Amino acid sequence: MSFNSDNLIIFLTVLDKGSFSAAARSLQRVPSAVSMAIANLEAELGFELFDRHSREPKPTEKALSLAPYARHIIENLSQLNTFSRELTQGVESTLAIGVAAGINSNILFDALRVLSQRYPLLHIELVTAPQDDLLPLLHKKQLQLAIVFGGIHVNSQEQFHYIGEESIIATISTKHPSLQERTSLYIEDLVESRQIIIGSRQHELSDMRIVVSSNYWKTDSFSLALGLVEGGMGWGNFPLSLIKDKLATGTLKPLQFKNTPNGLKLPIHVVSLKSHALKRGAQECIELLKKTHLT
Repeated sequence: MSFNSDNLIIFLTVLDKGSFSAAARSLQRVPSAVSMAIANLEAELGFELFDRHSREPKPTEKALSLAPYARHIIENLSQLNTFSRELTQGVESTLAIGVAAGINSNILFDALRVLSQRYPLLHIELVTAPQDDLLPLLHKKQLQLAIVFGGIHVNSQEQFHYIGEESIIATISTKHPSLQERTSLYIEDLVESRQIIIGSRQHELSDMRIVVSSNYWKTDSFSLALGLVEGGMGWGNFPLSLIKDKLATGTLKPLQFKNTPNGLKLPIHVVSLKSHALKRGAQECIELLKKTHLT
């Protein structure tokens, strides 16, 4: 007989509970069945697992040396059973989600926390990139979901769900030389002032709403764009939720315009492909994100 899943569980339960009777109660079996299973296992192995000369059985050195391996096997079996159950329920093995650079990723964390509790073996892959790089990955089916800013164009191949909105604020550093000259200006004055934008290196900008300047530097990294603006090398349009602390400390300042309010509200969507049937994890992720509503 040697070891199998059943006698491994019995062996570990006796080890943990300290007696055959306590193990039997835990396993909802009669004590004689537990005692017999251990005796049969010892006969197969050719050595004792428990010393029965005292009132309660004491594990032998050989039993203690086997215990870590037994626990590892039982844990792996438990994971295998969980994984097979998830597959039976229609849960994908891997869920790949893209988050556009500049979107506050906090919108995603609560949903992932719930998914990790429901499906502990679901593998999550997260990708962040400029939006114009992210959506092609979705269409190549390298992502199941993409969290992006709502655009001015609607793609009939895409299915989107509104999950919140973000205010995009024009900001500048106290190190920027223009602050020494004026504290307020017209928005058209920015056309000749260098702008720092987040964009793809491979694709043209598909949404020009946040581009004002004819002269701009481009990076595919939100942190680099923010660093350039903080360093006084240009002004930038940034999500308010990601720069609140810097505005509060005065590291960045919102630009004040004489002829228009500063701020552009953009919807945030979670997008999937209509042609790609989503499995359970992705479907539930969308529903969880719709409850978040970042504002």
